[in-house]
Amino acid sequence: MIKILLCCGGGFSSSYVAERMKKEIVEKHLDQKLMIEFSPFSIAYEKMNDFDIIVCCPHLNMYIKSFIENHHVQIPVYVLPPRMYGNMEIEEIYQDVKDLLVIYQQTHMNPVHFPDEEHVLKIKRQKAYHHV
Repeated sequence: MIKILLCCGGGFSSSYVAERMKKEIVEKHLDQKLMIEFSPFSIAYEKMNDFDIIVCCPHLNMYIKSFIENHHVQIPVYVLPPRMYGNMEIEEIYQDVKDLLVIYQQTHMNPVHFPDEEHVLKIKRQKAYHHV
């Protein structure tokens, strides 16, 4: 099972999104494959060791590198592209997360990203990278 910690600035938008995604996980019969929990970004370091990946809302992009350095993060951190965050389709997120975990295992690059997607705020895709 893949465990995702979904973070936003204060936890308000990610808590709503996480609840919506939890319902979709059950509806899509992914509950044996995927678990998601939300957290305000400010306390993500307290929870991160219980998860496989931290997925962050796009507006946190400017804080990610210092977060990784200051908290010695040993799991992948991924910033969602803005349009994917707007749609939040669980099957697309799940596909990206599976692929990102492989990339992280191979490279230990953190924050983790897909090829040619270093600048997350410039990404226009709404679906998983797998479809690109």
